Amino acid sequence: MSADRTPSILFGISDTGGGHRTGAVAIDAALDGLVGSGVKRHIVDILASTGIPLVRDAPDLYDQLSTRWLPVYDLMFQLTDGRHRVDALTQFVYLSAHRNIVRVLEATRPDLVVSVHPLVNRLIGNARRTYKLSFRFVTVVTDLVTVHAAWADPDAELCIVPTREAYDLFRARGFPAEKLVQAGFPVHPKFAAYDGTRHEARARLGIDLDPFTLLVTSGGVGSGQLRDLVLDLDRAYPSIQLMVVTGRNAALRQELLAFGLRPGIHIYGFVDNMEELMAASDIIITKAGPGTLMEALAMRRPVIVTEAVGMQERGNIDFVLNHELGFFCPTRDRIVPAIADLMDAQNYAATVARLVDAVPRQGALQIAQILLDQLQLSPPPRKRRLRLPHVADLRQFSARQLRLTAVRARRRQGFIMRRWRLKPIRTLSRWRRSRHS
Repeated sequence: MSADRTPSILFGISDTGGGHRTGAVAIDAALDGLVGSGVKRHIVDILASTGIPLVRDAPDLYDQLSTRWLPVYDLMFQLTDGRHRVDALTQFVYLSAHRNIVRVLEATRPDLVVSVHPLVNRLIGNARRTYKLSFRFVTVVTDLVTVHAAWADPDAELCIVPTREAYDLFRARGFPAEKLVQAGFPVHPKFAAYDGTRHEARARLGIDLDPFTLLVTSGGVGSGQLRDLVLDLDRAYPSIQLMVVTGRNAALRQELLAFGLRPGIHIYGFVDNMEELMAASDIIITKAGPGTLMEALAMRRPVIVTEAVGMQERGNIDFVLNHELGFFCPTRDRIVPAIADLMDAQNYAATVARLVDAVPRQGALQIAQILLDQLQLSPPPRKRRLRLPHVADLRQFSARQLRLTAVRARRRQGFIMRRWRLKPIRTLSRWRRSRHS
């Protein structure tokens, strides 16, 4: 990299769920705080850029599989969870998509490529190897415990994992320790930067300052279950304050507003101040997706996890339970008593105390600093590829071999004749011919 050129980082993602883009945006925000415009940054959906049917439609396909066809999704996770299976599958995609992938790399000209999606890894590694491109390659894992084999890419110079559980799993699979780093989860820096108290956050939101307050996210339960859960909590705890985030589900928000619920229940649609809502809450009810879950833990709030979408999220439930950071309540009837347990002052204080050392708050900042360090290193040397001969070369080689064989045969015949002092065939008597004349 020349001294007068601004370094460039490409984040390779796929919008299958919101977590991968959210992680890339969090790291990008941390880099912006550290170096500003000193580093160019690009976030590109690599799977969409392939142009291959089904692969380019991965976000829509994921939405269908993770909601209507979850058993099929889990089966696909199991069938592809192996290094050689991932290599074969990715190679099939790469053969059709390599030109489009190289176009992305040529357009962004990165000095460092950061993959924040497991299916992007080998596409980037194959392109670099095939076209002998010059950049460094790092993987940032956004799953906590149940980590798919596709994350462990041997072509990457470095793999950054968020938990000790993930680190141990990589080592058990034979991933080299010198390429493995444990840092925090890429939570947006605004969560760690928020320094307001509960009362200050509630005052800014315009809600009551004193009641015990629950934050319920739409990702925590399905739309129908969320509606019923809000009604159940209203009946069981009429003095509790509820903040309900329906996200982009505008129909659900209108349905809840139509109930005419009491003033202590606040319904929000899509929000961009989740850090403030979390700061204003005492307990957060969410699903086991790593993004919202780690944001809640970074804000040091106990969680009630309601469900896991796919096999890769089940380990996140174990993470919460093993570290005693909250409860797992897959049904509504279990959520109500779990809230009562956490409302106990002694239990609540003990859970908050465990949260202090459970996860780093500055995960994105740690990762950003690692990436800046990687920018200071030279790209790996370009390996000379084994060139397979072309068909024309093989034909030419075969013809040459045939000519050489004929020459060698004639030389061999001459050698035998000289050794045994045989006369050439042309000088032998023609008695055989004369007998039949």
